[in-house]
Amino acid sequence: MDTLELKVAEDELDEHLGKVRALSSMDKEVPHRKSKGDRSDKGQRSVTANDNELSAIKGRNKKWAKDQDQRPGAGNKGAKYTSNKTHYSPTDPDARISVKPGKARKLNYLSQLSVDTAHHVITDIRAYHADGKDNQQLQDIVQRLQRRLWQQGFVFENCVADTGYSSGENYAFLENQGLKSFIPPHGTYKGGPTDFIYNETADHYICPKGKVIPFTKEFLDYRTKTKKKEYRARKQVCIDCPMRGGCLGKSAQEKKFSVTYYRAEYQRNIVRANSKQGRYMKGKRQSTVEPVFGTLTQFMGMRKINTIGIKQANKVMHLSAIAYNLKKYLKFDQKLVESGVGTPAFATLVKSALKLLFGPSLNRPKLAFPF
Repeated sequence: MDTLELKVAEDELDEHLGKVRALSSMDKEVPHRKSKGDRSDKGQRSVTANDNELSAIKGRNKKWAKDQDQRPGAGNKGAKYTSNKTHYSPTDPDARISVKPGKARKLNYLSQLSVDTAHHVITDIRAYHADGKDNQQLQDIVQRLQRRLWQQGFVFENCVADTGYSSGENYAFLENQGLKSFIPPHGTYKGGPTDFIYNETADHYICPKGKVIPFTKEFLDYRTKTKKKEYRARKQVCIDCPMRGGCLGKSAQEKKFSVTYYRAEYQRNIVRANSKQGRYMKGKRQSTVEPVFGTLTQFMGMRKINTIGIKQANKVMHLSAIAYNLKKYLKFDQKLVESGVGTPAFATLVKSALKLLFGPSLNRPKLAFPF
């Protein structure tokens, strides 16, 4: 974290800092440490955030600077507010700043994996940038996993995941792929105002007083980048309503609200997640998938990797998954000799796994494996 440096715009750095950011006092001085080798490219060093994002960061930074600069250790970059939109790592540009509640900000990679709930076998794993959300990687994981399972003659029917993978786009995608999703919806999801009734045929809402709130337009939410639908009543509909004060507030003249474009997909998934099968799937995920994460971080070297770059991080994750699956293989294969290493089946599995990871380079004569 102490190698982080500020992203700059095309204009002068001092002018840019005074114009859009109020950071901790240390950033307005010469950085206390310069990295020996800058591996970042021009795009990583430049500010790409839009005005709305920078404005939000500016407000958070003002509060942080006021609270933090007077405390011991405030000069340490790890002790102040940092964002991927304003800072980058010159030593490892692929790493991203991320944080979990109760933990310090760190430069991380995001590991995404899928597990077969029957035997706890890892079926897919990949490294992603840590500034992305879980639901942004689900479609990539499913497409890759479907191809792999199909090639091995397995049927992929159910997709079980935690709330972080919830989104209307993902529900619609899984349905198009012929998969049943058992993913609890995020707490921010609302299918419309609480006391309003939705008419699916006419695509409008009916308020508690029986007035129709029609659909007006589709739009893309600039904050969440999700597709939404807007519903709005005319001013004349709400002007004499006895519930106007509690429904509209003080300044609004008409009832207006937005709902996710994928409301139908959300509702179908909610029914599945709350069903008897859905409750079983939730318990299955907690008892099979979560322990795999714990094993990889505690015993397979996944808590902290010692490589630079997302390609190298991806190799580390694959090797950890291979080691994990080989242990599972030793447990279930009944034909192994006492040591297990000398069997042809074991040797073939290891060679196939390494060839899949490193490519055809294993066929070169200079590489020899004692199988």
